[in-house]
Amino acid sequence: ELGLPSTDNANYIWIQAFYKALNEKGRAGFVMANSAADARGAELEIRRKLIKSGVVDVIISIGPNFFYTVTLPCTLWFLDRNKPKERRDKVLFLDARSIYYQIDRAHREFTPSQIEFLANVVRLHRGVETEGNSGSEDLMKQHFGQKHDRYVDIPGLCKVATLKEIESEGWSLN
Repeated sequence: ELGLPSTDNANYIWIQAFYKALNEKGRAGFVMANSAADARGAELEIRRKLIKSGVVDVIISIGPNFFYTVTLPCTLWFLDRNKPKERRDKVLFLDARSIYYQIDRAHREFTPSQIEFLANVVRLHRGVETEGNSGSEDLMKQHFGQKHDRYVDIPGLCKVATLKEIESEGWSLN
């Protein structure tokens, strides 16, 4: 539906598998290598079509050492076939590379409060109520102020980009 990727990289086969598996109200979240967000060639055309379709909802950059078998940083992609009209031409970018708990020298993870904080940024973007059951209140206040009841772009943390802005960056999702 979106095109054939090059034969030397399976990232865009996986991306299309998630995309095609969604019904008209479906959502998907998956981990991708950072390189998938700005791959060139056939992958660029597939990504352009995917972005223009309005289903790319949230892209989260994750730092290195979150997986035991891969040390490279990665990107979390979230697709939503049922994005409201007012958000269809927008993508939320979250930079979570400096948000982590260091387990040991070679391994990192998110704490429950950090996961809740990142989810709350997405909730604010979507215009839904935030949660505070896992202790994200301090992080919310630190980044969004005392009230933290509406989304705002925060340099170094989050930005909502329009399709026009993404196009001006060569359809990159970095």
